[in-house]
Amino acid sequence: MEHALSPATLSELRRPRPYPAVSVLTPTHRREPENTQDRVRLRNVVAEAKKQLETDPAVSRERRADVADQLDLALAEVDLAHTEDGLVIYAAPGEHQVWSLARAVPERVVLSDTFLTRNLVSAQAAERPFWVLSVSPDRVTLWNGGADRVTEEHAGGFPLVRSQPNFDAERMERIGDLPSTFRDEDTRHFLREADTALGRLLRDDPRPLYVTGEQAALSLLDELGGATRDAVHLPHGGLSHGTPDAVWQAVRPLHDAEARRNTAAVARELDSARGHKTFAAGVDELWQSAREGRIRLLAVEENYRITVRDGGDHLVPAVSGDLDAREDIVDEIVEQCLETGAEVRFVPDGALGDADGMAGVLRY
Repeated sequence: MEHALSPATLSELRRPRPYPAVSVLTPTHRREPENTQDRVRLRNVVAEAKKQLETDPAVSRERRADVADQLDLALAEVDLAHTEDGLVIYAAPGEHQVWSLARAVPERVVLSDTFLTRNLVSAQAAERPFWVLSVSPDRVTLWNGGADRVTEEHAGGFPLVRSQPNFDAERMERIGDLPSTFRDEDTRHFLREADTALGRLLRDDPRPLYVTGEQAALSLLDELGGATRDAVHLPHGGLSHGTPDAVWQAVRPLHDAEARRNTAAVARELDSARGHKTFAAGVDELWQSAREGRIRLLAVEENYRITVRDGGDHLVPAVSGDLDAREDIVDEIVEQCLETGAEVRFVPDGALGDADGMAGVLRY
């Protein structure tokens, strides 16, 4: 199952497909007893997708069989023991993908000529993704970070591994020779290669960056002055060979502190916007402003959801299951804001006070 959404991956998901491109969404649960019904619910929503394929006159028999097979393959890949809060299955002729999301999604099936991506985009923004680069004399590992975990990233040439005869970094550390290792020209070249590879990756997928390693390694990266120059440095050796949990525990205090600073900064910006008459709140006003590209900053409480329907000129509250109900309007607004270059920040529940879960700062 996929977790990390890069700009390149999103662009690929959004390209037109031969009809039908099927998107299947269902909420999932991390723990018992809530997760006991996830398997049945997932099979039911996939069965509904197949039913829609059967009854759609625009789908040929051959294409119907192809997409149904892709749905079965996707279903077999789902690991419900490691799901989060939402699951998205994409299936089209000759392809399928399974995405696990750390954000709830409404249950739905959509047949179109593109995949439905707004829930992925919103979940990715809510996770506040970041990179962790862990360096040592013989290995540089890249970690993909999210709201509550890191996973090793195998992209852009990472991990970088340096083979050297009789190379024993642990022994060198014991005898106190590790700092001189980082003054060695071969080691400098190795870390320069890692910095260059990281720079290419950050151009394609820019995120906040943490760098871990012995102090001597961090000092050398400072000297190189490349892609890591604006990163947060954490003097902590051994993580290039470490486990994802060890890396997460090391960076979590820094990540949590950054989240608190983010929430405080959002509050200040919203207060300033009130004074300058550029403040917006309420799902209807925000939706209108998002479509017009007027939102510069959108703040969303982490678990805010609301169901609406289109009342003509305005969105009006609705009940889940109502005809034409839009249960993921918050995700729609988030995606629309990101599409128009707005900054989207998720904050803890209750942080927005009387703004009722979502507020924005307008460009004009």
